[in-house]
Amino acid sequence: MFNTRHNALRTPTFRSGKALWALALLVLSTAVGLPNAVAQTFPAKPIRSVAPYSPGSGPDAVMRILSERLSRNWGQQLVIDNKPGANGFIAIGDAKRAAPDGYTLLQVDNTHMALQPHVFKQLPYDPAKDFEPVAPVYFTNFFVVVAANSPWKDVGDLIKAAKAAPGDITYGSWGIGSVAHVGAAMLEAATGTKMMHVPYKDMGSVYTSVAMGDIKWAFGTAATAGPMYQAKKVKFLALAAPQRLAGFTDIPTMGEAGGPTGFEVKTWVGLFAPAGTPKAAIEKINADVGKVLATAEVKERLATFGFEPYIGPPAELTKAIERDSRTFGEVVKRAKIALD
Repeated sequence: MFNTRHNALRTPTFRSGKALWALALLVLSTAVGLPNAVAQTFPAKPIRSVAPYSPGSGPDAVMRILSERLSRNWGQQLVIDNKPGANGFIAIGDAKRAAPDGYTLLQVDNTHMALQPHVFKQLPYDPAKDFEPVAPVYFTNFFVVVAANSPWKDVGDLIKAAKAAPGDITYGSWGIGSVAHVGAAMLEAATGTKMMHVPYKDMGSVYTSVAMGDIKWAFGTAATAGPMYQAKKVKFLALAAPQRLAGFTDIPTMGEAGGPTGFEVKTWVGLFAPAGTPKAAIEKINADVGKVLATAEVKERLATFGFEPYIGPPAELTKAIERDSRTFGEVVKRAKIALD
């Protein structure tokens, strides 16, 4: 009698336990399957990519190449939203305020994410706290650009001239705190030289001034200085990279040209999303961007700009930011570069 009553009293509890356990399994299986479900249905509407670059610029051209192919693959448009100006703050602020739902991307480079935090005391965004890394896109290294009639045959000649006349050799960039400016400061530190920085308001004027002899040299990429090089108005003394660039294999690396061995100046471009964006959406975009960048057709298109595909997981961008931030931070502090 006692056992029957005891079991009868326990039966509802046992059944309730089974029900709760079944419910827990259902919730767990749903949570596990959610990322796959998102990956299969995402994107369900157009995605907007905000960028601080002007239409027709190198980064913009690459993003339009990606947009054409991703839009076709997704069945949804990847819309490019150009918002240049104000050191990228306009575009970055727009993306920062956007809903973290996977439908807003931010296309920026290492200047915005690793350099500007060191040259601005008051920055209207925090690269680590305000954004999630999504996908690397491409990188490009810089050439040492001089006038076509420059007497310098290699970087060794440039260094000798700088040491012979401290502070007299001029170099240009598209602004204080730009990668070209910081890169030149890196070269000064690596060679024990002191040169004069001449900042310009726009990139094109830098290489025109180099060609005309108004300034002695500047750092430039195949995309920015390439047209002047093809027109034989400037020449490249070296590439600040570990190895030569396809399409410019006659141009030696910095170490091969009498400069510091292993010296490198490069910029990379990547995609980010507002903080809190679902991981499944980020992983979907990362995988699809990587597949597009890996195609022979896109590699060839990027090569026309002197760009190289930069394929990797989101964490690769985090590592790149940390690495570049350390380098830039040391140079900026030593050279006392500031914008506010």
